[in-house]
Amino acid sequence: MNSDLDRLQPYPFEKLAVLKAGVQPPSHLEHISLGIGEPKHPAPPFVLEVMADNLSALSNYPTTKGMPELRQAIAGWCERRFELAAGSVDSERNVLPVNGTREAIFAFTQAAVERKPDALVLTPNPFYQIYEGAAYLAGAEPYYLNCLADNGFIPDYDAIPTEVWQRCQLLFVCSPGNPTGAVHDIDTLKQLIALADEHDFIICSDECYSELYPDEHNKPAGLLQACAELGRQDFARCIVFHSLSKRSNLPGMRSGFIAGDAALLEPFLLYRTYHGCSMPIQHQLASIAAWNEEGHVLENRSQYRHKFEAVLRVLQPVMEVKQSDASFYLWAKTPIADDEFAKGLFEQQNLTVLPGRYLAREIDGVNPGEGYVRMALVATVSECVEAAERIRHYIESL
Repeated sequence: MNSDLDRLQPYPFEKLAVLKAGVQPPSHLEHISLGIGEPKHPAPPFVLEVMADNLSALSNYPTTKGMPELRQAIAGWCERRFELAAGSVDSERNVLPVNGTREAIFAFTQAAVERKPDALVLTPNPFYQIYEGAAYLAGAEPYYLNCLADNGFIPDYDAIPTEVWQRCQLLFVCSPGNPTGAVHDIDTLKQLIALADEHDFIICSDECYSELYPDEHNKPAGLLQACAELGRQDFARCIVFHSLSKRSNLPGMRSGFIAGDAALLEPFLLYRTYHGCSMPIQHQLASIAAWNEEGHVLENRSQYRHKFEAVLRVLQPVMEVKQSDASFYLWAKTPIADDEFAKGLFEQQNLTVLPGRYLAREIDGVNPGEGYVRMALVATVSECVEAAERIRHYIESL
């Protein structure tokens, strides 16, 4: 077997299972999970109808590149959402449908990294675990960029040594961030594009939470948007990842896209052709319907906004926590060690949250996830409020 498999760490939820093993929560309380970022809002009925009406497509092999109509729907959505000029996203060259961002992030890293002894993949820390695993299995070393409160949970890009930039092959940007919900502003994205030009690396911007924001007048900026403002019509060295999982409550459909530099997407399409990961036709047709409709997304944001307001009213008097810039996560500071907090909360209140240390690595003696827990406000409003009240009771009992 590939020896790089031995470098993979247990997934955060495996660590969480070990933490909770042998703990007996109170049986009179129903379990509430804020641990996994799996959307629980209902899937849009019109999307389900399209899928159900096209099950006969199971008789056909889908193409790796996807249906032209899907690529056109995606290109149009990008242009509308990020205020790009009409026709600036070429559906033939700048877009590929993928089976969710997780699959695409991993696969693109395998195709893009040139196996050199000094190859680096730069990743935020804390981070989405696929960034690290993809780097290891592509033959590169992950280089962790601590995301600390004093910099708004955005990496301090100015502090990265020149020699690190010179070895960088891929830079992962997660905006809005998982787990912190922090958003890169457009000037920072432009700064990163300039660094990519100077040092010849690829920017991979994971934007799968971009549609979950609290202020309708303050949408998170995107990497393609930064390219457009710089006049970079070719999106050189820039790749973005988007998904219907969070935006449209369709995590089980595994539908998203990768878009950007055509010079990078062309060889990636070749890789995907061999990889054998084309999207089922009925999923493509359902995806077209989802990308072309915004009403359900507006309602989705409204539900999350209501949950954040209700939960924060309960927690803020006893806990250091505030509204995240975007996403459905709260990144909350704990009054005791984060893992002990999560364990005690499960034991006393039958409630699951994810210790921040499980989402990060210790760098220079600092684990930037320590002292925080990630709460995914994916349950119903009533369950989220009940969860907040249980957390408050637990904190007040310490």
